[in-house]
Amino acid sequence: MVKPAKVRVDQLLVEQGLAASREKAKALVMAGNVFCEERRIDKPGAAFPRDTPLTVRGAAHPWVGRGGIKLAHALKHFGLSASGAVAVDIGASTGGFTDVLLEGGARKVYAVDVGRGQLAWKLRQDDRVVVLERTNARYLSREHVPEPVDLIVCDVSFIGLELALPPAMKLTASPATLVALIKPQFEVGRDRIGKNGVVRDPRLHDEVCERIQGFIERQSGWRALGVSESPIRGPEGSEVRRQRRPWWFKPDLKRRGFPLWPGRIITLARASAASFSRSRSPTRLR
Repeated sequence: MVKPAKVRVDQLLVEQGLAASREKAKALVMAGNVFCEERRIDKPGAAFPRDTPLTVRGAAHPWVGRGGIKLAHALKHFGLSASGAVAVDIGASTGGFTDVLLEGGARKVYAVDVGRGQLAWKLRQDDRVVVLERTNARYLSREHVPEPVDLIVCDVSFIGLELALPPAMKLTASPATLVALIKPQFEVGRDRIGKNGVVRDPRLHDEVCERIQGFIERQSGWRALGVSESPIRGPEGSEVRRQRRPWWFKPDLKRRGFPLWPGRIITLARASAASFSRSRSPTRLR
């Protein structure tokens, strides 16, 4: 007997009319809304026979872009709040991060992107959003952001964090917080990137995180807090399967003690001294 061909669940959702596109199907899966009978499906690439009945429960993620899933995860993971904050969103794109910040009570968000015309219309019309299109994060200055920044979020491509972050970091208040997505394929150098632009070697992932961590430690007043894995992966061509990859990097509240978070790299710093440790019992930011 010939076994029925299996299809990726994101494709199956589209075929069954449960999602308008594979991108939206992936977002539904990563939001935990897709089920096969009573089994929750948590991987967009999971394969099932075509006649498998799927159901979608609950609402899809509420953000204008699936990037919102990543930031919402990070804020919850590290026990952070955007309430009342002046924030800078580097690599705003459609505005998933900006949307999460506004929903979390941010007072103002400067949405920075080198491109134009990508930010969702509802965000363009929001008085709390300052749209900085055609703006390279490497040249961000007080002319762009004339007030102290409490929170920086960053999700950029084709540029390393060591180039993208410093200008915005110089605009921060004290204390301030930074959450950035580390993408190994844009950090390791062209000669170390594998097939389809994917960095598969977990040792390179570790190396990248350690380097970015060291970079943050060298910035005046900043200390690395911890790392968590992104809850969703990149586009299909950049996806690393069965590997640990993009990590959240979270420096501390400037000039303030901060907790540990158990992950791939654990960083502890108190006052001006920095050391590295592991902990099984993380404490939350108060």
